[in-house]
Amino acid sequence: MCGIAGYIGLAAPAHVTLGLKRMADAVAHRGPDDQGFFESEIRAGGRVGLAHRRLAIIDLTQGGQPLGNEDGTIQIVFNGEIYNFAALRQELESAGHVFRTHSDTETIVHAYEQWGDACVDRLLGMFAFALWDGPRQRLLLARDRFGKKPLFLMAHHGLLLFASEIKSLLAFPGVQPRFNERCLIPYLVYRYVPGPATMFEGIRKLMPGTVAVVEGGVLAERGFYTSPDALPMNPGPGSGPGDSVKAFLDLLDDAVRMRMVADVPFGAFLSGGLDSSAIVALMARHASGRVKTFSVGFAEARYSELNYARVVAKAFDTDHHEVQVSQADIVEQLPALVRFRDAPLSEPSDVPVYLLARAAQREVKMVLTGEGADEMLGGYPKHVFERFSAGYLRLPARLRDSALRPLAQALPFDFQRAKTAVASMGLADFSQRMPRWFGALGLSQVGQLLAPGAWKPANLAEHLPVLHAAAGNSALRSILHFDQTHWLPDNLLERGDRMTMAASIEARMPFMDHRLLALVSALPDHCRVRGIQTKWILREAMKQLVPGPILTRRKVGFRVPVNEWFRSSMKSFVMDALASPMSRVRRYFDAECLDALLVQHMSGRQNHEKLIWALVNLEVLHREYRL
Repeated sequence: MCGIAGYIGLAAPAHVTLGLKRMADAVAHRGPDDQGFFESEIRAGGRVGLAHRRLAIIDLTQGGQPLGNEDGTIQIVFNGEIYNFAALRQELESAGHVFRTHSDTETIVHAYEQWGDACVDRLLGMFAFALWDGPRQRLLLARDRFGKKPLFLMAHHGLLLFASEIKSLLAFPGVQPRFNERCLIPYLVYRYVPGPATMFEGIRKLMPGTVAVVEGGVLAERGFYTSPDALPMNPGPGSGPGDSVKAFLDLLDDAVRMRMVADVPFGAFLSGGLDSSAIVALMARHASGRVKTFSVGFAEARYSELNYARVVAKAFDTDHHEVQVSQADIVEQLPALVRFRDAPLSEPSDVPVYLLARAAQREVKMVLTGEGADEMLGGYPKHVFERFSAGYLRLPARLRDSALRPLAQALPFDFQRAKTAVASMGLADFSQRMPRWFGALGLSQVGQLLAPGAWKPANLAEHLPVLHAAAGNSALRSILHFDQTHWLPDNLLERGDRMTMAASIEARMPFMDHRLLALVSALPDHCRVRGIQTKWILREAMKQLVPGPILTRRKVGFRVPVNEWFRSSMKSFVMDALASPMSRVRRYFDAECLDALLVQHMSGRQNHEKLIWALVNLEVLHREYRL
């Protein structure tokens, strides 16, 4: 795992060389082991530059970057891991390519020589890379299928800048951070900014599963991957349920085995839920010694899963480590982590993930996690209830609007899931319903909260991403496709990347193997969600491997008790951020509406924890970047 940065375009050599060094320094936490640079003149005029910060995981002595082909005419900087690099290397050597290292990075260089831009289709793993082809005078940028590894772009005075993190772009001479006020609407709806936009004007994400080519001063982009859940099911060869479960388990086992290849110590994040427990169970099959596991919890027992994690650790005799998080940790770490994220922390759990990564870093340089299982296999309550949306919308509008919705809103503080289900199922617009399941506000509420003086267009819906369910697709596949293309890359995967990289360790995610998604997407929906049971195929596969209490326990999710902390120990922190004269973001919102929401939460009448967390983080972002 590493950090990359670079530029291409017209600029004075001294200017861009200084800028390249500053960009690399800004992401030193992503690669504390080494750094490297490449710069070259472009024949038509201008320059290209590549920078790399290395976290050494494979081929510790020879894998430095930028790395070139046999004659050095092609150069690459790469962030990620290619898990099938050994098989690709064998194929490429048979075709006559000569390798001088044992790194997965060099495999990409020769794959590009052999297959051109289509090399990305051959790569199994997580990646973001920039490759300069000297003979053809072209720059190739690429990002993996699901967006596990980040890549940001910015046009600046005749240059295209690119980097693993926004802070790297902001380090380039002359670049000033400017808040993108147009992102307020999607941010309040989603609780994060959907790609390609970011919180900073002029800076955007290269979308997942995309390659971009700069040639002759022209930038062109194309997608190379579409999730199979985007379309109605294309059934695979007929087989019984037992055969499907076995095929799933075999492939998941292979995904875990491949991700255990490393030349450094590694372990696993263990929450005590089914997903991470399955990963640890399969790691124990292949490990030569005891698996190192790392868990995080809270003093509040109903939010903590440490007891479940201990059950799994005992069952597989792991070398187990625990971290406990308090509200003081949230307040203390939030400013620094917002700067690591270059964005608001969309989830309070970002902080525990960072503290867990920091603790793990004392023992290992890489961990496997259970991330992505819910979004690939259908693990959330919304995956059960989304199929009822069509029926709910067929009810008379008067019944929905005059009876059911007010009744749900009047429910007490602790009935948040029921309130969310009614609010979500009542939205006929797919583009609004998808984010509403996990979001902060509906569009009508956004309209009420935004101040008249803020950027507030007449049609708020026009400023949300347009989402479509494929004609004939099932409700489950449609919502899973949304999760795979929005919720994962712009929220959970950004969290996983930034929080682990902030601690200088790498996280690998076996469930996010595109071969695994292809397999389950070719099966009937009931292999993923059966009745009210989520992740059916995983539960079946784990029956003989994972302890019984883990299989049957109720899903808790990685929740931080900020709803309680906001009303007690963190109350003054919240009020200072949102209600004091020092607040920088209060100007965006209607003061009466904002204050009413705060009173409702502090009094325990309504649970606005998602919105309050989003607004507090927006304030921290403004303070840290002086926006």
